[in-house]
Amino acid sequence: MQRKSTRHRAFDPDPDAPEQVCDHPGCNELAGYRAPRGRDALRSYFWFCLEHVREYNSRWDFYRGMTPGQIEAHLRADVSWQRPSWKVGTGTANKAEFNEDDVIDPLDILGATRHSRAERAKDAARQRASAQAAGIPEPLRQPLATLDLTWPVSFDDVKSRYRALARQHHPDANIGDATSEERFKAIGSAYATLKVHFTRQDDFVS
Repeated sequence: MQRKSTRHRAFDPDPDAPEQVCDHPGCNELAGYRAPRGRDALRSYFWFCLEHVREYNSRWDFYRGMTPGQIEAHLRADVSWQRPSWKVGTGTANKAEFNEDDVIDPLDILGATRHSRAERAKDAARQRASAQAAGIPEPLRQPLATLDLTWPVSFDDVKSRYRALARQHHPDANIGDATSEERFKAIGSAYATLKVHFTRQDDFVS
C-alpha cells in the first residue's frame, strides 16, 4: 500500500493564504501565493493566483530605480546582513571600550585566562621591583632573566650559561619544535645585549 505524501510541494498554495480572490485587477481566481509589495515592504504582500504570481515574479526587479552606486553599496551591506561593521581594531565613536569583566560568564570559562593574565602581571611587577632593589641596569634586566642569571654577574658566567642554553635549544637538537626555536632566538638576542654591555665596560676601564 502506497502512503500518500503530506509534504508541501513547491507550487502548492500557501497554507497561510487568506481566503480572498487574486489581487490582480479583474481576476476572480482564489489567491494562494504571496508576493512582496516592494523593495521597502518585503513583509507586506500581494496575494495572487498561480498564473499572476508567476507573471509578477517574472517582472520583479529588487534593484529597479537604484543607481549603480546604490546597488554596489546595498550588495556590500548584504555581506554583513545589513548590520553596521568596522575595521578590526577600530570601532565606532559611541562604542564603549570592551571590558572583559562585563562579560556574562556563568561557567567561568574565561576565568583561567583572566587569572593567569593577572598572575603574569603580578610576577612581572615583582621582577621589576626585585631588579630595582638589586641595582640591575634597566637594559640588562630582561636579558639576564632570559638567561636565568642573577646580578651581579661576570661575562664569563654569561658565556657559560649562553653556551649551555644554546646547545639545549639549538634547532638541530629540536627539529620541528617551534618553542625551542623561539627560545634559541631569545637566548641569542639576550647574549648579544649582555656582550655589548660588558665590552663597553672593558673599553671604559682600559
